[in-house]
Amino acid sequence: MTEWVIAHGETLVIENVNDDPIVDPDSRRGWFEGSCSVVCVPVPTSGKVMGVIQLLNIDMTVYVRSELLLHTLADYAAIAIENARAVRRIQELSITDDCTGLYNARHLFTVISEEVHRSARFGYEFTLLFLDLDHFKWVNDQHGHLVGSKLLAEVGVCLRENLRLVDAAFRYGGDEFAILLPQTSREAGLRVARRIGYVFHHRRWLPEDEFQIELRASIGLATYPADATTPQAIVQRADEMMYAVKQAGRDNIAVYGAGIVGLNGNRAPD
Repeated sequence: MTEWVIAHGETLVIENVNDDPIVDPDSRRGWFEGSCSVVCVPVPTSGKVMGVIQLLNIDMTVYVRSELLLHTLADYAAIAIENARAVRRIQELSITDDCTGLYNARHLFTVISEEVHRSARFGYEFTLLFLDLDHFKWVNDQHGHLVGSKLLAEVGVCLRENLRLVDAAFRYGGDEFAILLPQTSREAGLRVARRIGYVFHHRRWLPEDEFQIELRASIGLATYPADATTPQAIVQRADEMMYAVKQAGRDNIAVYGAGIVGLNGNRAPD
Protein backbone atom coordinates (compact mmCIF):
# COMPACT_ATOMS: atom_id res chain seq x y z
CA MET A 1 0.00 0.00 0.00
CA THR A 2 2.71 2.46 0.95
CA GLU A 3 4.52 1.53 -2.27
CA TRP A 4 1.38 2.39 -4.24
CA VAL A 5 1.02 5.77 -2.50
CA ILE A 6 4.69 6.60 -3.07
CA ALA A 7 4.44 5.62 -6.75
CA HIS A 8 1.19 7.50 -7.45
CA GLY A 9 1.45 10.38 -4.98
CA GLU A 10 -2.21 10.02 -4.08
CA THR A 11 -4.19 9.22 -0.94
CA LEU A 12 -5.29 5.60 -0.68
CA VAL A 13 -8.51 4.77 1.20
CA ILE A 14 -9.36 1.11 1.80
CA GLU A 15 -12.50 0.31 3.76
CA ASN A 16 -11.71 -3.41 4.03
CA VAL A 17 -8.25 -4.85 3.41
CA ASN A 18 -9.77 -8.27 2.74
CA ASP A 19 -11.69 -6.99 -0.28
CA ASP A 20 -9.08 -4.75 -1.93
CA PRO A 21 -6.71 -6.22 -4.58
CA ILE A 22 -4.03 -3.59 -3.81
CA VAL A 23 -3.34 -5.19 -0.44
CA ASP A 24 -0.85 -8.05 -0.62
CA PRO A 25 -2.40 -11.18 1.00
CA ASP A 26 0.87 -11.91 2.81
CA SER A 27 0.90 -8.44 4.38
CA ARG A 28 -2.69 -8.86 5.53
CA ARG A 29 -1.70 -11.74 7.77
CA GLY A 30 1.25 -9.86 9.21
CA TRP A 31 -0.34 -6.46 9.83
CA PHE A 32 -4.10 -6.58 9.79
CA GLU A 33 -6.80 -8.46 11.63
CA GLY A 34 -10.29 -9.00 10.27
CA SER A 35 -11.95 -6.41 8.06
CA CYS A 36 -9.49 -3.64 8.87
CA SER A 37 -9.77 -0.23 7.25
CA VAL A 38 -6.66 1.71 6.14
CA VAL A 39 -6.00 5.27 5.03
CA CYS A 40 -2.58 6.17 3.56
CA VAL A 41 -1.82 9.85 3.01
CA PRO A 42 1.33 10.92 1.12
CA VAL A 43 3.77 13.42 2.64
CA PRO A 44 4.82 15.33 -0.49
CA THR A 45 7.77 17.60 -1.17
CA SER A 46 9.29 18.99 -4.37
CA GLY A 47 7.16 16.75 -6.54
CA LYS A 48 8.13 13.59 -4.63
CA VAL A 49 6.68 11.58 -1.77
CA MET A 50 9.08 11.46 1.17
CA GLY A 51 6.82 9.45 3.46
CA VAL A 52 3.36 8.13 4.16
CA ILE A 53 0.99 8.71 7.08
CA GLN A 54 -0.92 5.47 7.63
CA LEU A 55 -4.06 5.17 9.77
CA LEU A 56 -5.45 1.73 10.69
CA ASN A 57 -8.97 0.79 11.77
CA ILE A 58 -10.19 4.32 11.19
CA ASP A 59 -13.93 5.04 11.11
CA MET A 60 -14.69 6.16 7.55
CA THR A 61 -17.19 8.77 8.70
CA VAL A 62 -14.53 10.28 10.93
CA TYR A 63 -12.07 10.25 8.02
CA VAL A 64 -14.52 12.07 5.72
CA ARG A 65 -14.97 14.83 8.31
CA SER A 66 -11.21 15.03 9.00
CA GLU A 67 -9.83 14.58 5.49
CA LEU A 68 -8.81 18.23 5.06
CA LEU A 69 -7.17 18.28 8.50
CA LEU A 70 -5.23 15.10 7.73
CA HIS A 71 -3.89 16.48 4.44
CA THR A 72 -2.96 19.73 6.18
CA LEU A 73 -1.05 17.70 8.77
CA ALA A 74 0.80 15.89 5.98
CA ASP A 75 1.74 19.23 4.38
CA TYR A 76 3.07 20.58 7.67
CA ALA A 77 5.02 17.37 8.24
CA ALA A 78 6.61 17.79 4.81
CA ILE A 79 7.57 21.39 5.60
CA ALA A 80 9.11 20.37 8.93
CA ILE A 81 11.13 17.58 7.30
CA GLU A 82 12.35 19.88 4.52
CA ASN A 83 13.38 22.53 7.05
CA ALA A 84 15.26 19.95 9.10
CA ARG A 85 17.06 18.75 5.97
CA ALA A 86 17.96 22.31 5.02
CA VAL A 87 19.38 23.06 8.46
CA ARG A 88 21.41 19.86 8.38
CA ARG A 89 22.72 20.71 4.91
CA ILE A 90 23.75 24.19 6.05
CA GLN A 91 25.55 22.68 9.03
CA GLU A 92 27.36 20.23 6.76
CA LEU A 93 28.43 23.01 4.40
CA SER A 94 29.77 25.09 7.29
CA ILE A 95 32.22 22.35 8.30
CA THR A 96 33.09 20.98 4.85
CA ASP A 97 35.81 22.04 2.43
CA ASP A 98 34.29 22.72 -0.99
CA CYS A 99 37.25 21.45 -3.01
CA THR A 100 38.02 18.12 -1.33
CA GLY A 101 34.79 17.23 0.43
CA LEU A 102 36.76 16.73 3.65
CA TYR A 103 36.14 18.60 6.89
CA ASN A 104 37.63 22.09 7.07
CA ALA A 105 40.20 23.50 9.49
CA ARG A 106 37.55 25.21 11.63
CA HIS A 107 35.97 21.85 12.35
CA LEU A 108 39.34 20.25 13.14
CA PHE A 109 39.68 21.95 16.53
CA THR A 110 36.06 21.17 17.41
CA VAL A 111 36.55 17.46 16.72
CA ILE A 112 39.93 17.28 18.46
CA SER A 113 38.52 19.04 21.53
CA GLU A 114 35.75 16.47 21.70
CA GLU A 115 38.25 13.65 21.25
CA VAL A 116 40.48 15.01 24.02
CA HIS A 117 37.53 15.00 26.44
CA ARG A 118 36.44 11.53 25.38
CA SER A 119 39.94 10.07 25.54
CA ALA A 120 40.65 11.67 28.92
CA ARG A 121 37.41 10.25 30.33
CA PHE A 122 37.94 6.68 29.13
CA GLY A 123 41.74 6.51 29.15
CA TYR A 124 42.12 6.25 25.37
CA GLU A 125 44.96 7.29 23.12
CA PHE A 126 44.51 8.97 19.77
CA THR A 127 46.91 9.94 17.02
CA LEU A 128 46.96 12.99 14.77
CA LEU A 129 48.70 13.03 11.38
CA PHE A 130 49.65 16.20 9.57
CA LEU A 131 50.26 15.77 5.84
CA ASP A 132 51.69 18.22 3.31
CA LEU A 133 51.84 17.53 -0.43
CA ASP A 134 55.41 17.83 -1.69
CA HIS A 135 56.09 20.29 -4.54
CA PHE A 136 52.39 20.85 -5.12
CA LYS A 137 53.14 24.33 -6.42
CA TRP A 138 54.79 22.66 -9.41
CA VAL A 139 51.44 21.09 -10.35
CA ASN A 140 49.71 24.48 -10.36
CA ASP A 141 52.56 26.10 -12.29
CA GLN A 142 52.82 23.27 -14.83
CA HIS A 143 49.15 22.36 -15.36
CA GLY A 144 47.15 25.27 -13.96
CA HIS A 145 45.03 25.81 -10.88
CA LEU A 146 42.01 23.92 -12.25
CA VAL A 147 44.09 20.76 -12.49
CA GLY A 148 45.54 21.52 -9.06
CA SER A 149 42.05 21.76 -7.56
CA LYS A 150 41.03 18.54 -9.28
CA LEU A 151 44.09 16.83 -7.84
CA LEU A 152 43.28 18.09 -4.34
CA ALA A 153 39.79 16.63 -4.71
CA GLU A 154 41.31 13.27 -5.66
CA VAL A 155 43.60 13.44 -2.63
CA GLY A 156 40.48 13.86 -0.52
CA VAL A 157 38.97 10.74 -2.09
CA CYS A 158 42.25 8.86 -1.58
CA LEU A 159 42.41 9.70 2.10
CA ARG A 160 38.81 8.65 2.73
CA GLU A 161 39.43 5.35 0.92
CA ASN A 162 42.35 4.51 3.18
CA LEU A 163 40.83 5.37 6.55
CA ARG A 164 38.35 3.71 8.87
CA LEU A 165 34.82 5.04 9.21
CA VAL A 166 35.66 6.35 12.70
CA ASP A 167 38.66 8.33 11.42
CA ALA A 168 38.30 11.92 10.23
CA ALA A 169 40.23 13.74 7.50
CA PHE A 170 40.48 17.52 7.22
CA ARG A 171 41.85 19.97 4.71
CA TYR A 172 43.86 22.23 6.97
CA GLY A 173 44.66 24.77 4.28
CA GLY A 174 46.21 24.92 0.82
CA ASP A 175 47.84 21.53 0.29
CA GLU A 176 47.97 20.57 3.97
CA PHE A 177 45.75 17.91 5.50
CA ALA A 178 45.12 16.53 8.97
CA ILE A 179 43.94 13.04 9.90
CA LEU A 180 42.48 12.18 13.30
CA LEU A 181 42.75 8.52 14.32
CA PRO A 182 40.62 7.86 17.45
CA GLN A 183 41.68 5.14 19.89
CA THR A 184 44.94 4.71 18.00
CA SER A 185 48.38 4.30 19.53
CA ARG A 186 51.57 5.82 18.16
CA GLU A 187 52.58 2.49 16.61
CA ALA A 188 49.19 1.97 14.97
CA GLY A 189 49.15 5.57 13.76
CA LEU A 190 52.58 5.08 12.22
CA ARG A 191 51.29 2.06 10.30
CA VAL A 192 48.48 4.23 8.91
CA ALA A 193 50.98 6.95 7.93
CA ARG A 194 53.17 4.40 6.15
CA ARG A 195 50.18 2.97 4.33
CA ILE A 196 49.21 6.44 3.11
CA GLY A 197 52.81 7.08 2.04
CA TYR A 198 52.76 3.81 0.10
CA VAL A 199 49.51 4.77 -1.62
CA PHE A 200 50.95 8.12 -2.66
CA HIS A 201 53.92 6.34 -4.23
CA HIS A 202 51.84 3.86 -6.20
CA ARG A 203 48.59 5.63 -7.08
CA ARG A 204 48.02 6.97 -10.60
CA TRP A 205 46.80 10.53 -10.15
CA LEU A 206 44.22 11.94 -12.57
CA PRO A 207 44.59 8.99 -14.98
CA GLU A 208 41.59 10.09 -17.06
CA ASP A 209 43.44 13.32 -17.91
CA GLU A 210 46.57 11.39 -18.95
CA PHE A 211 48.85 13.54 -16.82
CA GLN A 212 52.11 12.07 -15.63
CA ILE A 213 51.81 13.43 -12.10
CA GLU A 214 53.80 11.93 -9.26
CA LEU A 215 52.61 13.01 -5.86
CA ARG A 216 54.43 12.56 -2.57
CA ALA A 217 53.66 13.65 0.98
CA SER A 218 55.50 14.74 4.11
CA ILE A 219 53.76 13.38 7.21
CA GLY A 220 54.08 14.38 10.86
CA LEU A 221 52.65 12.37 13.73
CA ALA A 222 51.81 13.10 17.36
CA THR A 223 49.84 11.11 19.93
CA TYR A 224 47.58 12.01 22.85
CA PRO A 225 48.38 12.00 25.76
CA ALA A 226 52.05 11.02 25.41
CA ASP A 227 53.01 14.03 23.27
CA ALA A 228 50.41 16.62 24.27
CA THR A 229 47.18 16.94 26.24
CA THR A 230 45.43 19.96 24.67
CA PRO A 231 43.99 20.35 21.15
CA GLN A 232 46.30 23.25 20.31
CA ALA A 233 49.40 21.41 21.54
CA ILE A 234 48.65 18.16 19.73
CA VAL A 235 48.11 20.07 16.46
CA GLN A 236 51.35 21.99 17.00
CA ARG A 237 53.33 18.79 17.67
CA ALA A 238 52.08 17.04 14.52
CA ASP A 239 52.64 20.20 12.48
CA GLU A 240 56.21 20.53 13.78
CA MET A 241 56.95 16.96 12.73
CA MET A 242 55.54 17.57 9.26
CA TYR A 243 57.84 20.58 8.85
CA ALA A 244 60.75 18.52 10.12
CA VAL A 245 60.17 16.14 7.21
CA LYS A 246 59.98 19.06 4.77
CA GLN A 247 63.30 20.40 6.01
CA ALA A 248 64.92 16.95 5.85
CA GLY A 249 64.11 16.42 2.18
CA ARG A 250 60.36 15.62 2.05
CA ASP A 251 58.56 12.36 1.24
CA ASN A 252 58.92 10.82 4.68
CA ILE A 253 57.41 10.48 8.14
CA ALA A 254 58.43 12.07 11.44
CA VAL A 255 57.11 11.05 14.86
CA TYR A 256 57.18 13.44 17.80
CA GLY A 257 59.96 12.37 20.14
CA ALA A 258 61.52 10.02 17.58
CA GLY A 259 62.18 12.23 14.55
CA ILE A 260 62.32 10.88 10.99
CA VAL A 261 61.33 7.21 11.01
CA GLY A 262 61.20 6.27 7.32
CA LEU A 263 58.37 5.18 5.04
CA ASN A 264 59.21 1.48 4.99
CA GLY A 265 59.78 0.69 8.63
CA ASN A 266 63.47 1.51 8.55
CA ARG A 267 64.56 4.60 10.41
CA ALA A 268 65.81 7.24 8.00
CA PRO A 269 69.44 8.34 8.33
CA ASP A 270 70.05 11.42 10.46
